[in-house]
Amino acid sequence: MRFVVVTGMSGAGKETAINILEDEGYYCVDNLPARLIDKFMELVTGPGSDVDRVCLGLDVRADQSFTYVEEILALLKQKGYDYEILFMDASDETLIRRYKETRRKHPVAPEGRVQDGISKEREILKNIKQKADYVMDTSRLLVRELKEELIRIFVEGEKYNSLMVTVTSFGFKHGIPADSDLVFDVRFLPNPFYIEELKHLTGLDAPVHDFVMGFAQTGEFLRRLTEMIRFLLPYYVKEGKNQLVIAIGCTGGHHRSVTIAEELYRALEGQGDYGVTISHRDIGH
Repeated sequence: MRFVVVTGMSGAGKETAINILEDEGYYCVDNLPARLIDKFMELVTGPGSDVDRVCLGLDVRADQSFTYVEEILALLKQKGYDYEILFMDASDETLIRRYKETRRKHPVAPEGRVQDGISKEREILKNIKQKADYVMDTSRLLVRELKEELIRIFVEGEKYNSLMVTVTSFGFKHGIPADSDLVFDVRFLPNPFYIEELKHLTGLDAPVHDFVMGFAQTGEFLRRLTEMIRFLLPYYVKEGKNQLVIAIGCTGGHHRSVTIAEELYRALEGQGDYGVTISHRDIGH
């Protein structure tokens, strides 16, 4: 039987992950009181049970200190129950934005500031995060991308990509993305903006793509950039980093940065022990 414990930061996507696994055939129970976990496992693994995949959601609502939850999980391990822990995480900025959008109160600080609740919850969950088999940072993940990753790991049984790489284009006139880890400036490339028939297109359109890629310096830059990123990624994985944002910038974020970001994404996709997503922050400005 495959037994997955889903926990993590409130607002990071725990309920979404549980719903996805339930749709894929997992028997899911969310926020079961800690004192009932042991009995629950006896029932689903006992005689007559036809359950072969179980998902158990746990969060700080079950026990404010979370120490009892950890004790119960340790007891399950002693009894021979083999389980995996999936920890859902997101940046503080992302969690605050999500709480403001939904207008929900934070479970750890229902009458206080959301930031205070997030800080307290991180402290409560720090031990179980360290023990987690999988840590998924959903700060830049679409629900579709999260679903694909969960199915790949928990349904198709493929290897977990501990590092999620996001390649994003942006325009310097709109500011550098705050969560960037690596920033590359491609304003040295010829600008399609000054060609009338290309001005109102983007790097997603073939004429702009072909124009940008038609220069020798573009190919040389892309080759060297790809080599450097491929060199760095295994070391990021080794150091335990789970989110890497590579930002490619041009003036407005419509043409050159979009083209280069798309090319880099295609060069990295499916090439190592990491997942890759792409986004274009300013393409709509």
